[in-house]
Amino acid sequence: MTPKEKKDINKIMLEEIELTKKSIEKYRELTKPIAPENAIGRVSRMDAINNKSVNDAALKKAEQKLKNLKIALGNLDNDDFGICAKCHNPIPLGRILLVPQNRFCVNCAV
Repeated sequence: MTPKEKKDINKIMLEEIELTKKSIEKYRELTKPIAPENAIGRVSRMDAINNKSVNDAALKKAEQKLKNLKIALGNLDNDDFGICAKCHNPIPLGRILLVPQNRFCVNCAV
């Protein structure tokens, strides 16, 4: 991998980290407890509880993505960055640019 490619990947990862942090903030707002004294009605309350559980799952996924992005960013200078962790073949640059935190090639990710 060339230094320019690594620089591009670094830039993309930093941008993705910032976007993910913003998503996490949004999900944290959406997953705050629903106060029982709010008079929103039983059906609306059930809908709000359901939405909260969906947002809880999205929050967990975003937090895991942020963790993986930070790990990938820390590993960017390693010699094995961009090499599939399973088959040890190079991961195509396009895949790295789309999903920089992924450690597997398309074939091994399945």
